[in-house]
Amino acid sequence: MSNSSAFLGIDSSLTGRRWIGPDAAQERLSEAMGQQTRLPLPLCRILTARGVSADQASAFLTPQLRDLLPDPHSLRDMQKAAARFLTALQRREKIAIFADYDVDGGSSAALLLTWLREMGHQATLYIPDRIDEGYGPNVPAMQALARDHSLIICVDCGTLSHEPVAAAKPADVVILDHHLGGETLPEALAVVNPNRQDEDGSLAHLCAAAVVFLMLVEAGRQLREAGTKGPDLMALLDLVALATVADVAPLIGVNRAFVRQGLKVMARRERVGLRALADVSRMDQAPTAYSLGFVLGPRINAGGRIGAADLGARLLATADEAEAARLAKRLDELNSERREITERVREEALAQAEAHGTGGALAWAAGDGWHPGVVGIVAARLKEATGRPAVVIGFDGDQGKGSARSVAGVDLGAAVHRLAAEGLLEKGGGHKMAAGLSLTRAMLAPAMARLEELLARQGAGASGPDDLRIDSIVLPEAASVAFIEQIAAAGPFGASAPAPRFVIPAVPVQARRIGESHLKLTLRGAGAGIEAMAFGAADTPMGQALAAGGHRLFHLAGRLEVNNWGGKSRVQLRLDDAATAD
Repeated sequence: MSNSSAFLGIDSSLTGRRWIGPDAAQERLSEAMGQQTRLPLPLCRILTARGVSADQASAFLTPQLRDLLPDPHSLRDMQKAAARFLTALQRREKIAIFADYDVDGGSSAALLLTWLREMGHQATLYIPDRIDEGYGPNVPAMQALARDHSLIICVDCGTLSHEPVAAAKPADVVILDHHLGGETLPEALAVVNPNRQDEDGSLAHLCAAAVVFLMLVEAGRQLREAGTKGPDLMALLDLVALATVADVAPLIGVNRAFVRQGLKVMARRERVGLRALADVSRMDQAPTAYSLGFVLGPRINAGGRIGAADLGARLLATADEAEAARLAKRLDELNSERREITERVREEALAQAEAHGTGGALAWAAGDGWHPGVVGIVAARLKEATGRPAVVIGFDGDQGKGSARSVAGVDLGAAVHRLAAEGLLEKGGGHKMAAGLSLTRAMLAPAMARLEELLARQGAGASGPDDLRIDSIVLPEAASVAFIEQIAAAGPFGASAPAPRFVIPAVPVQARRIGESHLKLTLRGAGAGIEAMAFGAADTPMGQALAAGGHRLFHLAGRLEVNNWGGKSRVQLRLDDAATAD
């Protein structure tokens, strides 16, 4: 816990957290930046909180891809991968794309399929079934593809797939991935992965689609050297942005530029699949990082979770309007089914995790019949509810498949990888914030005990609720649409670049329940008519206190957003926390 003074004197909020605001030194930096740059003070506060100096402010607010794009040659095997890709194109060889079933895998596959189609070449898409085949390449699938294709490109998977890659001979295999690599690599023609152990880690924040994009940049360079021109790569940035946000890649460095530029491309609504999905999702405003992560992303993922694994990739790659409309409708239906399944598993998993105890370094739950397509979502919810790394496992007979999600500062992927190396898992891998695993029922107890031990060494679960960082106070009358647009210049906001959190101080509220577990708050006495949404909070101590507020005053902490509902734009606070003000 921080030793600095609590913001507004809140040492323990309604969720038990201490509020920490900008210190005096940061305030001085913000004021100095405002004087030097003429930027609004609230925006300066956000920039200084992110370590941006006055001299860097202009470049940060307008990130240019040409300035931030890394040299593809900085990744091992990149030239070899691009050269083999172009050789297959020039010789009209049969190319197969083996992709993971999530948004990153689907976007990665769509990048290659779209690029090849524009070059007059068709490729075969193969995405494994989550239940029958599991994550990544498998021997039967790779052998079958190798019989009919001379080049297999594995995207968002393959770095740990030694046996399946070996089984693909005589076909060449190129791997474009970002998952944590082991001590040895598969015997592929090329393994391009910023998280190989022999890489320096400077590009470890890239998702797989970004790695694929860099390969296409290198392919374009090689084409130009040969006197030929490739497709317009800038038009593909909507896919890179979608994957970056949906895969929760940190929005730092080139990732910021990918998302900023990709959102502009997406706003043109030129990709028929994304246009159809936006329409069926009832998106009535320009896309934002939030809509990528919470509106479009879950629907694309729904196919891989509980439906046909290739639906999302096919939607992203198609150029056919009728097919796009059909696929988008199906994915929207599957997403509704997925939500129902998720809620049922979430309730059971939370009760089980609480029964295991709340004082350790790990929250975990396992159940019979839990759908493997939702265990990752439930693990994320469990992590949020407990403030600890979480694992959720669904068993089918003796076999269990699980997903894990971590908290900041705890490398979960490395711990899961170590468990697999120690023989405590049948299979396991991932990256710092997320991992997947498979195990038998007999392995469950020793694996969870060992995982908790490894995570405890990293400091997981060593403290209570994290301090809540506050950027600034904003009065209700100042929280306007124009104000939100002003601070949006520091975006996009997401992983490792959270949206600024403001406190609306000392306001009376009137709360009403929405749906099964949400609260809508009307800020009484706020002339601007601001509302706040407390998602999933209705039955929590915070939600109960707000609902019983009466004439009490509350400080409300959260993220300001514009709610465009019914053709009207209103300011809404997405509530993170609250504290009594009297």
